[in-house]
Order: sequence, then structure tokens, then C-alpha cells
Amino acid sequence: MFFLFIHIYNLPLLYHFIKIFTSYRYQMRIFFFLYLLVLPSLLFSQGETPKKSLDMNSQYSSITDTVKKKKDLVAKIEQYQIVTLEHDTTIVDTSLTLKSAYRQNYLRRDNFGLLPFSNIGQPYNTLQYSLTDFSPYPDIGFEGKHINFMDASEINYYHVATPFTELFFNTSIGKGQNADSFITLNTSKNLNFFAAYRGLRSEGKYINQLTSIGNFRIGTSYNTTNKRYVLYAHYAYQDILNEENGGITTAEDFESGDPNFTNRQRLEVYLTDAESFLKGRRFFFDHTFRVNPKEASNNLYVTHQFNFENKFFEYKQPTVLSTVGSTLVQRFGDSYLASNIKDQTHFEKLYNKVGLTYENVLLGKFNFFIDDYRSNYSYDRIIIKNDGTTISDNLFREINSFGAQYEYQKNKWNGRFLFSRSITKESISDLDAKLRYNLNEKIQFDFRYKNISKLPNNNYNLYQSSYIEYNWSNDFKNEKINLLSARIYTPWLNAEASYTVLTDHLYFADGATDQQIEDRVQIVKPFQYGGTINYLSLKANKEFKFGKFGLDNTLLYQKTTQRDEPAEGPKQILNVPDFVTRNTFYYSTYFFDKALFIQTGITFSYFTEYYGNDYNPVVGEFFVQNNKKIGNYPVFDFFLNGKIRQTRIYLKAEHFNATFGESNYYSAPNNPYRDFTIRFGLVWNFFQ
Repeated sequence: MFFLFIHIYNLPLLYHFIKIFTSYRYQMRIFFFLYLLVLPSLLFSQGETPKKSLDMNSQYSSITDTVKKKKDLVAKIEQYQIVTLEHDTTIVDTSLTLKSAYRQNYLRRDNFGLLPFSNIGQPYNTLQYSLTDFSPYPDIGFEGKHINFMDASEINYYHVATPFTELFFNTSIGKGQNADSFITLNTSKNLNFFAAYRGLRSEGKYINQLTSIGNFRIGTSYNTTNKRYVLYAHYAYQDILNEENGGITTAEDFESGDPNFTNRQRLEVYLTDAESFLKGRRFFFDHTFRVNPKEASNNLYVTHQFNFENKFFEYKQPTVLSTVGSTLVQRFGDSYLASNIKDQTHFEKLYNKVGLTYENVLLGKFNFFIDDYRSNYSYDRIIIKNDGTTISDNLFREINSFGAQYEYQKNKWNGRFLFSRSITKESISDLDAKLRYNLNEKIQFDFRYKNISKLPNNNYNLYQSSYIEYNWSNDFKNEKINLLSARIYTPWLNAEASYTVLTDHLYFADGATDQQIEDRVQIVKPFQYGGTINYLSLKANKEFKFGKFGLDNTLLYQKTTQRDEPAEGPKQILNVPDFVTRNTFYYSTYFFDKALFIQTGITFSYFTEYYGNDYNPVVGEFFVQNNKKIGNYPVFDFFLNGKIRQTRIYLKAEHFNATFGESNYYSAPNNPYRDFTIRFGLVWNFFQ
């Protein structure tokens, strides 16, 4: 693994290495490679280990070793730390709880408020809008493809007493597998390395629905003994391949309950050979140097953050015409090519941030910084339309900003306040204030205010395609977002409230004419609503326990209003269900002298009917529609989970009521939700 880290600096060789390892042909080999990497450590950890091999200023044995010398110190779970980019620290969690069970999915996080498509690795529709995150800087776009694209802020760093490994596995839908292998170790108390690869291949149940996805990460963290210099760095390569079928053509066949269509391959889809591909590479580091040699009550630091990233999006469709029954349909309108469409978008960005921090033990931390953001969003041609309109081949941005951040932590208060504003032609600003108050160990209050003026993602202002009406060049205004939220965590209730005001909101919508809609033509374009949209969300969670039984409840209420109707497109822009709920009734107990712990129960999920956003594969985005409502269907999942030492096993019968209920469940118009399926998974932790 150290060999891999050394070659971060040899990018051509590393690129060749990653290109090989991210192809499906080698995904299972990766799993075995990481397993073999861990195996020697597992074998040798069972015998006596020389003290020098665990030298981290203290001698630690694994927390799972059963044979130890009395003079050896046993590493505690608190010494296996996960550190975020903002230096927040948590401890490795090997427990089996409902929270860990909710994270046993493709995203590896609780996906409440998100609605998955029928196959793993496809886009997620958004039920809870307050989950949306905002950055003032523009990105490539294609947001429907980024649900599992890990940003720099989502990469964690580690400090462990002994080598720590985690193996994640979950069955997919149809042929394939979903695995995530991770290893980290400290070569000394000051230096840590980690490497991880997440691979997914899932066939799905519908025609042309296969997904093949890889997320490779490798990185390090380092600090001098006196903490004068601290470094966090990582390299990431990610690729997301989706076969795109454009949804089913005849909803009546799906909803009829006809047993002939139980085999979903018999349902007709719009696209039989289209696919989209998103890939990206990133090299990132963040480091800090203290000017004064020894830490004191007053300290001065120099900070620097570097982020270089490139992305590539491709949409391919060999067969242009779609077949609906016996009729040929131009699903996305007229095209320049009669076949073999291949639209490609390139994006590169370079970000540098330099700052000076003053720290006082009484007053807190004051950081003043300037940053430089440069990006190039490009195509390989210039398009001149029949009306003389020119679609350029690139969109270059250069933005410089200045800002300040203040951090305060004392007694029960913890706050972080950030303000930045551009000083160049393209105007952006960001005000983000977070405050936390810990009343005691069990009660906590969080408050946040965010005011942001952000540039549109690049695909709103510029897009090129072989489809004639999917070419545009715009100059949209900045989006303005005002957000106010509060959270409370108590032993009796967890609750949060969020209120957001959106001005000059950008969105995609179907701009097809009535005749085109009748001909099943879909023309998705970007729009901007100049009015104001108000969004309110209230969310509460409460768990009741009755001996070995438990009932966990999560309820979300949302409400949106807008000042007036837009001149064109859908009349209602921000659509969310009024209510979303998830309720889990479960039973927990131990077996075999507490060697085995199990949890079993049923989860009920439901959201009210609403005009859910539809998905368009050409632009890789969800778009607003006011024609068909989705929702108002229950989903029941049965689960049986167990834990043996550091191994957690998950067995789940998803949506088992689909076998006897109505076929009215959709993730988006024309895209059905998942049928009944049985999934098996595990998370296996090793402490060497």
C-alpha cells in the first residue's frame, strides 16, 4: 500500500493502474487483492508480535487479540479515530443498531429523504429538499449522476493504534456485486495511510439497466510530534457507468398486474442501447504550519489548500429512434446524426486557498484567507444554428475571493462562522454561521444560518449535444439562497426545522410543444424563475423501547410556496411530498451466551402523492414536471441482522408487499420503484 502512495507523484503510471483496476473485469480481483493485503497481517497478528512492529510511542495489541502478554497494552476503541477535513473527530463504530442497519445500502449512509430507482447505482430522486447542499462555485453539472461521487469534503482521514480494515459487501439486483474494501494503518504515531475501493456491478431487472461503478481513494495524514505541521492529502479516481433505458413506454402494462409482465424484461423501454458515463480524478491536500515553534496561548498559523480535479461526462446512444409498440419515436427530438450519438463534456478546475490564522486560547481562532478558482468547461466544436445563434466550445471561469472564518470552542459552546466574497468580475458570496450548544452529555442544540449567492453549474449556461434542441448558451443570474435551520438532540426526541428562501432558482423542465408531447418527444431545457420560493421542513425522530422490543419513528413535513407562476414551463417549480415517514418495529436479543446479537423486525416507509421530478439521461439531470403524480404507496421491508464480534450480517426482504399489492410504485414518472427482492450483506472489521 505504501508503494501505491509513493506513486501518487507519478500520475501517468497511477492513471494506468487505476484504469485497469476500475474496469469490471478486474473488480473481483480488487476485492481479493485487498483481502490478500490484509491476510498476512491477520495471520501474523495471532502470534507474538515484536514490540518494534507496533511502535507508536506506546505498544498496543489488537483489541480483538485473545492471547496477549500481560505487559502489552490493549488498544481501546477510542484510539481508532476518524477525522474530517474540518478536524471533527469520531470513533470507529462496530455496533449493530438500527442506525447502522439504515446505512447498509449503496450510499453507505441513511438514505431517508432519498428515493432510489429500481436498480442499484442509478440516480436517486429527492423527497427531502433540505438535504440539498450548496456551493458558491460552479461545477460541471449533471447532478443526477453525482449522488455517489465523493467530494473532497467527504473524504475522511484516520489515526489508528493498529492496522484497521473494513470489508463491506451487499448483493445487487440481478447479476453482480457491491463491495467496499478499506484499510488504514499508522506507520508511526504521526503518519497514517489509507486505501479504499468501492466497486458495484448490478444488472437490474429491466432492459438496458446495468450499472458499473468504481470509487478508488488513497491518502495520508501527517503531523509533527509538536503539531507544528499538519497535512491531509488524498487522490481519488471515480467512474460511474449507467445503461440508460429512458423509462418504460407503457405504464398501463406495469400497473395492470398482468402476470405476463412479472418478468420486467417484457416491459418496453424507450432506449435499448444508450448509456452515460461520468468519471473524475482529484488530487487534494490541505496543510497547516505554525509559525511559533512551540504551542502557546497565542499561535500564528499559515494555511494552504490545493484541489485539482477533472471530470468527463459522455452520453452515447447508437440507435436514435425509439420503438413504442409499432411506432417509431424521436424521443429527444431531431438530431444531427442518424445513429451513434456520442456527446462528450470536459471539465477541469484548479483551486488554491491561502490563509493566515491567529489563535488565542480565550478568544478562539481567526482565519483570514484569499483563494483562486479556475475552471474550464469545454467541448470539441462550435455550433452555428440555423438562426445564426452560436454555441461556443468552452466556458472559462477565473474567480478570486477573500474571506474570514472564526472558530470558537469553550465550555458548552462551539461555533464556526465563515464569510467570503469574490473580488473579480463574476460575483459570488458565502455566509455560513454554525453554532452548537451542549446543555449536557445527552442534550444538544445546533443552529445554522446560510446566505449564499452562487454561480449556476456550467451545464445550465452551456451545453452541446447531437440532439438539435439540446444545445444552448445562456447567461443566467446567480442563484440566491437564504437558509435558517435548528436541531435539537435529546434522549426523548430528535427534531430539526429548516426554512429556505430561494431567489432566481434554476431548474430543468420539459419545453416540448403540445404536439411534441403527443408524439412522446421530450425536450429538456434549463429555466430560471425570477420570483421567490419558500420552503419549510419539519422533521422529528423518536425511538420507543419496551424491553427487547423497539419502535423507531421518523416523520418529515414539508411545505413550499412561490410568489407567482412562471411565464413558461411547469406552474409549480419546487415539488416535494407533504409527508414522508419511516417506522421500524423490531426485536433485539442475545444468543449463545451473548456471542450472537440479533435484531429483527419490519420497516414501513411511505410518502404522500406529489409531482415527482422526472429524469432525463441526455443531460443527466432531474427535471420538473406537473403531469403525473407519484407516491401514496406503502413499502414494507423485513430484516434480520446479526453481530458476532466485529462482524455484522444483514438479511433483508425489500418491498415484500409488492408481491400482493398494487403495481403503482414509481421513483419517477415512467421509472418504477424496486420490486420485491432479498438482499444479503455484511460489514467485517479487523483490528490487527
